Amino acid sequence: MAALVQTRGVSKSFGGLFAVKDVDLAIEDREIHCLIGPNGAGKSTLFKLIVGTYAPSAGSILFAGADVTKMPAFARVARGMSIKMQAPSVFRALSVRQNLHIALQYHVEAHRIPAEEERLLSLLGLEVDASRPAGELAHGQQQWLEIGMALALRPRLLLLDEPTAGLSPDETFRTGELIQRLNADGATVLVVEHDMAFVRQIATSVTVLHLGQVFARGTIEDIISNRGVEEIYLGSAHDA
Repeated sequence: MAALVQTRGVSKSFGGLFAVKDVDLAIEDREIHCLIGPNGAGKSTLFKLIVGTYAPSAGSILFAGADVTKMPAFARVARGMSIKMQAPSVFRALSVRQNLHIALQYHVEAHRIPAEEERLLSLLGLEVDASRPAGELAHGQQQWLEIGMALALRPRLLLLDEPTAGLSPDETFRTGELIQRLNADGATVLVVEHDMAFVRQIATSVTVLHLGQVFARGTIEDIISNRGVEEIYLGSAHDA
């Protein structure tokens, strides 16, 4: 069976310098795939190539069997990608429920929106906060709310850029549990992350980037036992 997402020889250069070079990546359907590596490894650039923020300098990107290399980001979203960037960007003055309503209104029939709001509030553990302004939520709750907004499309592929940034250990663990529930419900998840305890909690498979190229790939056990990964990543003062 073909992977849900494939990059074939993907490269991206800026001013003649390669941020990503000749990357082959395969993300299988219904897996949680973590993309890790030290600063400057090319993680964020590859993430933006997959979602369509950047156009590759070379190579191709396939999603669900279709070549999306030249498609803009909104067309990829229409095909089933949904994105949660690192910093929360919720509507702070609006209630939690209103934030979810905005995310749902263009993708769900009007009569189904209340039920979808309730489903997401329950999934996110935000039922009691439904009427609170989103700006009053704790940082971790704002992250979960934005993940909920990304889920409004019921995407086949959910892309998360450092979803644990700024979270406490307890919030980080609960975020991992949420991602595992989404995956159990059928979502494929691609996570750019630096917290190795979190990666160990959630990852089905891991790709390590270094200097814009794939350095290693495999299970979390494969990655942890790889001495080369330890040298370029685990021993680099938790850089990401």
